[in-house]
Amino acid sequence: QVRLVESGGGLVQPGGSLRLSCAASGFTLDDYAIGWFRQAPGKEREGVLCISSSDEVTYYLDSVKGRFTISNDNAENTAYLQMNSLKPEDTAVYYCATDLERGSNCPRVPGYGMYVWGQGTLATVSA
Repeated sequence: QVRLVESGGGLVQPGGSLRLSCAASGFTLDDYAIGWFRQAPGKEREGVLCISSSDEVTYYLDSVKGRFTISNDNAENTAYLQMNSLKPEDTAVYYCATDLERGSNCPRVPGYGMYVWGQGTLATVSA
């Protein structure tokens, strides 16, 4: 069964860091594009960044450049979103997703074609 499970969310003070995990099962994560998305309270879901099957990273949000990075651990079949210098406006439920298209690039439109989604993990940035 194809599945994505996020974890690592929690409460952190402004300026702090969190590392979110996206564990894949039923497929080899590194063969596909993996996107990270977030939905803040009362707002629509937005794309954050994406890593392609060839490890090319696409940022969908300028506000996270220089603060957020994405990586894959092939041994763990897990993608990670490292979030540094967190701000209250980063508070959201974070999701990972994939299109299950082998060898895929990241879509120009965040989330386009991505139909396998995790359940999300909540990151709260507050003093």
